[in-house]
Amino acid sequence: MTAADRLRQQGSDAQAASAVLSRLPGGARNHALANIAHALETEQAPILAANAADYQEAQADGMNDAFLDRLLLTADRLNGMAADVRGVAALPDPVGERIESFIMENGLEVEKRRIPLGVIASIYESRPNVTTDIVALSLKSGNACILRGGKETLRSNTALVALAQQAIGEAGLPTDAVQFVADTDRALVDVLLGMKQYINLLVPRGGTGLINFVAANAAMPVLTGGVGVCHTYVDRDADTAMAARIVHNAKVQRPTVCNALDTVLVHSEAAARCLPEIAARLNRAGVEMRCDHRALSILGPAHGLNTVPAQPEDWGREFLALIAAVKVVDSLDDALGHIRTYGSGHSEAIVTQDEDAAQRFLNEVDAAAVYHNTSTRFTDGAQFGLGAEVGISTQKYHARGPLGLRELTSYKWIVRGQGQIRQ
Repeated sequence: MTAADRLRQQGSDAQAASAVLSRLPGGARNHALANIAHALETEQAPILAANAADYQEAQADGMNDAFLDRLLLTADRLNGMAADVRGVAALPDPVGERIESFIMENGLEVEKRRIPLGVIASIYESRPNVTTDIVALSLKSGNACILRGGKETLRSNTALVALAQQAIGEAGLPTDAVQFVADTDRALVDVLLGMKQYINLLVPRGGTGLINFVAANAAMPVLTGGVGVCHTYVDRDADTAMAARIVHNAKVQRPTVCNALDTVLVHSEAAARCLPEIAARLNRAGVEMRCDHRALSILGPAHGLNTVPAQPEDWGREFLALIAAVKVVDSLDDALGHIRTYGSGHSEAIVTQDEDAAQRFLNEVDAAAVYHNTSTRFTDGAQFGLGAEVGISTQKYHARGPLGLRELTSYKWIVRGQGQIRQ
């Protein structure tokens, strides 16, 4: 059997397992999730050893700090992954949920009921925690999954999938519900993208190149997103301390993820008041600020800040590092225009005490998540109460924003009658 044939067999096995999962009660699926969470806490040694080997190899290959941070697993991170799995298990079961129901004039009882999608595949890079997130959400929503991680996390993902398969098998669920593509041959990606007879939804997670390639070549529906060029606009009526705190959190709390801040826009009437405090906090955190000429004229070399002139390519760039672009704008309209030009449709924020300005921003910015007086770092399935996420969709159809349980389901119509026929 060739590698391509083996992959197609995995697709067939996943499809068969998904039919079993869709019939199981929610308690059985929760039992499997509880087993996974427990194993993540009590069987950490082989996972950490596998991850250490991945990390050392990536480090030797010269991977940057942002990449290494996404790759790294620690005991605390594994415990956090276990908590996320339990969070998913604690959520209401979406399978079989009655979305709406009504009775027609002819007496037909019509019901719209939530059902699993079937098989969800994901191609993703460098973040092994994504493996357990997808497994947990897929199982909870009654779906099987096929996982294809990057070669840089092969050992880590292999260990995590083995743990998950053992845990769900001990709960009486089919282990074929979780499939892992261990062969790193890139040619298999093309095979996977053509398996529409087995895969109902494909979710790529990674850089722009990966996402664009998958979207252009997949035969099945694809949910794209994850690339986050995120702005925080400090309006003229912003509270200075609040603005500095929000900008700092959005940039510094975890700079290597897609919902971290990339560009600060500051109203010209607030710039002299707000920029020095914002810059001082960012500077203490080691952030390099790439400033337009007006921001530079305010911050200047006299302040001893890590500022450099912004280049044209800095606008619309996802830095994934302790780097932020800084620009002074003359109005809310200018800020909206800049975001419209350079935003990626991920997460955008305004800091202001002016409710009218906030309402305009919330209404007019076209993004999956739009914030008023808070950090873009909240664009996350767990933070939204969804338990975890398969990814962040920046599309506008089927699902947008964090892909949680309900976003991994479809629905069907149930119609009950007493012998009615159509005239």
